Amino acid sequence: MTAFSDIFIGGSHVENRLRSLDYIYVPAPDFDAAVRFYTSTLGGVLRWRIHDHGVRVAAVRLAGEGPAVLLASHLAAHHTILIYRVDDIEVVRQRLVNDGWTGIEEPFEIPQGLCLVFRDPGGQRLAIYVRRRPGVDESFDGRFDE
Repeated sequence: MTAFSDIFIGGSHVENRLRSLDYIYVPAPDFDAAVRFYTSTLGGVLRWRIHDHGVRVAAVRLAGEGPAVLLASHLAAHHTILIYRVDDIEVVRQRLVNDGWTGIEEPFEIPQGLCLVFRDPGGQRLAIYVRRRPGVDESFDGRFDE
């Protein structure tokens, strides 16, 4: 039986290519208004809010399950990023390269681990990451920087 996270591409089996959609990284140029909208208006729960090096990011849980919404002051409007967890960034990156994909950004570190950003055919930004530091989310819970 094939696991839900298993994918067949071009006739070949790619096990656990994308494990889960963990975060939706949403532009928040008016950061305070965005936090109010996602919490007061939509009823989300603010898990944490950090301010570091001029960048403000907040995590909001809108539902009991599914991805957290990360509101980010540094993202340009209309540049939401869907962030998926994978087991191996290099396997996915190589698949993109082998399929002729261009515009793949260089991997970089996020608090949870190594991350890679690219775009789908319609221009939607996607990211994949490897969770090397699994306790990071919990370590941010309850932190509310001004």
